[in-house]
Amino acid sequence: MQQHNDTIDSAASADEPDQIHEPRLWRDKGWTARVIKNEDGEGWAVEMIRDGSAEPALVGPWTMGRNKVDPKPLDATAHQTLVKTASEVIRRHEQQLHAQLNKEVSIDFGDDVVSVRLTITPDEFEPFGTLIALNPLGDVLATTNVRPDFRLTRESAGRWAADGFGKIR
Repeated sequence: MQQHNDTIDSAASADEPDQIHEPRLWRDKGWTARVIKNEDGEGWAVEMIRDGSAEPALVGPWTMGRNKVDPKPLDATAHQTLVKTASEVIRRHEQQLHAQLNKEVSIDFGDDVVSVRLTITPDEFEPFGTLIALNPLGDVLATTNVRPDFRLTRESAGRWAADGFGKIR
């Protein structure tokens, strides 16, 4: 029976050849945890880097070991917890970015309620915004490009509608 388990473990390792399971470096399941000296003073920190990323998604304090000098070694449970935390940080960051780049207001227009959406396209050289007016069925009534710093409010959307959904200067 023991030989069978070793075979399964070897097969799993062969599927993921980049795995590293060391006390201060743990790479597994698309993430790398690295225990580093704390730059802000004494002690240790851990950084979590997602495969393919240049910057850590998470850097936080790390627990001292029993000798109160060396860091506590990484293990599978700690790595799994750190992956979950780092993934949540990335998810929150993506939600915040989405909220910054996408806004929507509703306005009364004639007998209908019109939704006006602003989507910012964060291009490195020429960012821009796009305004889209939608009727209650989701049909596009109008669309126009705006400056990336355009401030979408009920008032600005109302002015756009009152001007016949023309180009905004």
